[in-house]
Amino acid sequence: MPLYMDRHDLPGATAEEVARAHVADLAIQDRYGVTYTTYWFDPVTGSAFCLAHAPTKEAAETVHRESHGMVPGQVIEVDEQSVREFLGQIVEPTPGDPWVATAFRAVLFTDIEGSTDLTQRLGDARAMRIVRDHDDLVHRAIAARGGRVVKHTGDGVMASFLSVARAVETAAAIQRELAERNQEAEVPFNVRIGITAGEPVTENDDLFGATVQLAARLCATADPGATHVSGAVRELAAGKGFTFVDLGGLVLKGFDEPVHAYRLCT
Repeated sequence: MPLYMDRHDLPGATAEEVARAHVADLAIQDRYGVTYTTYWFDPVTGSAFCLAHAPTKEAAETVHRESHGMVPGQVIEVDEQSVREFLGQIVEPTPGDPWVATAFRAVLFTDIEGSTDLTQRLGDARAMRIVRDHDDLVHRAIAARGGRVVKHTGDGVMASFLSVARAVETAAAIQRELAERNQEAEVPFNVRIGITAGEPVTENDDLFGATVQLAARLCATADPGATHVSGAVRELAAGKGFTFVDLGGLVLKGFDEPVHAYRLCT
């Protein structure tokens, strides 16, 4: 059965109110062949996300409409593995208990600079050793700070974090450890990094669509050895001991307007 995620904008709602709404959903879900698995609620942003197996998205909407009237602003079909990779373990709250868990994530991309040239210059076998060195270093830095590797992108990785500060710490650690490696390495290499932050359902009806795209674009604009972050990341990392250089508005493919970006000082 398809899996759907929806988003509710509930300014002023409390965790208790959202918990009662979830119980109301559970009371009538069988009538429409729907199974609500879990939900996330962030009282700071007033946003809630529900995850449900349903025959159609209309069936999932109908349960909400009839049980409490809080109709979601968006409902999208999602892949369960993708949800787990981004959000981590899917926890089912005890029905009726107030439950606060944010679906907000920071997304980090890395990219090995000049990977195609490295392959042509070194050959496949030696170039793969560079990729393995990158993967080992990056995986250790991500795991040490509570992040999750979502996927490999060929010459980089994509990771998600519960904390923006942890994502920025990871980027700084990667660049610092790579610089130390390059001092004595037979074949030095550099990495670009991009970081953004956001919630899972976007106006493009895609799971982490705009957030992922922006992180990838910021990564691509960074100089070798540099980390570019979005304005949201810079604001959420304020007061955490990081220093950023204002890059102004960057024109990025797929974005209608220039995106304000910053470079992390390491």
